[in-house]
Amino acid sequence: MLVLGIESSCDETGAAIVHADGTVLADVVQGQVATHAPYGGVVPELASRDHLTNVDYVVRAALEKANVKLSDLHGIAATRCPGLVGGLLVGLQVAKGLAFGTGLPFVGVDHLVGHLLAAFLQRGKDEMRPAFPFVALLASGGHTALYRVDGPLVANIHELGATRDDAAGEAFDKVAKLLGLGYPGGPLLDRLAKEGDPKRCAFHGAKLAGYEFSFSGLKSNVARWREDQGETLAPQLLRDACAGFQASVVKALTEKLFAAVDAERVSHVVLGGGVAANSALRARTREMAENRSIHAHLPELANCTDNAAMIAYAGAQRLLAGERDDLGIRAESKTALPRRTRKGGGKRA
Repeated sequence: MLVLGIESSCDETGAAIVHADGTVLADVVQGQVATHAPYGGVVPELASRDHLTNVDYVVRAALEKANVKLSDLHGIAATRCPGLVGGLLVGLQVAKGLAFGTGLPFVGVDHLVGHLLAAFLQRGKDEMRPAFPFVALLASGGHTALYRVDGPLVANIHELGATRDDAAGEAFDKVAKLLGLGYPGGPLLDRLAKEGDPKRCAFHGAKLAGYEFSFSGLKSNVARWREDQGETLAPQLLRDACAGFQASVVKALTEKLFAAVDAERVSHVVLGGGVAANSALRARTREMAENRSIHAHLPELANCTDNAAMIAYAGAQRLLAGERDDLGIRAESKTALPRRTRKGGGKRA
């Protein structure tokens, strides 16, 4: 089974051709960093316009790279939630049009499910695939949550806990901006942190019970520290600040991740989302997994950031399960996965 996947949930326009076993034949991504960098973040209206400009190109390029025609495909998938609705509409409508014109079955895919299944993608390397059930940490610019994953469908995925406020990736980008690193700042912060001393700048955030996260206090801690430092940071102090902030985030993520692994008694752990590309998070996850003699699945960097290959694969799993969507489904800003963590402060029930 070959599936065309289309991704347009935020600021990456992507199209991919993927086999149902996870083999990636083509994965084309057109980014928008230059468009949004002057504003320090994604501007939804500009993102939608760029998707309109790019979507035809990425679909044609993916088909050409995979050396397949539309008639060779067995299905079409597109991200339908969650994300910026204006962007989602572009990819979703193109996928619907192709499905209508070819008669191929169509499915809408939850972007978060795509991230959770990205570890199954094979890009020329014969890597070990996860085995169900597994516990996954999904950390990105818009989402941070722990899931127990018993299968590839929405009904098989259960949230264990999530962030009450900022996502980890959002905190990385905002702290990077506070430190003058520009946008997107997460990769830059990661690189500078490797040369810093986390003990020299120890930042702390809220500690919550269970599997819930909070990063807004940690971000505020860095902001207050930055105000106290004067106009210019010495190069080494900047590196130390990056290291201290990163160490705090990684500690919070991995402690709860492996508490969930222990409680759920699984032998596989998976990282997903853009923050899964962070070198410190990957190293600490691998180390903690080895200490427990369990399998850690750290996706290739191309599988961490938003891409259409994960959408095509997740769509293929729906098609294999006999699921289909009609062409009337709508783009939604919220995930289809049931949520148990309430946003904001206050007493929990």
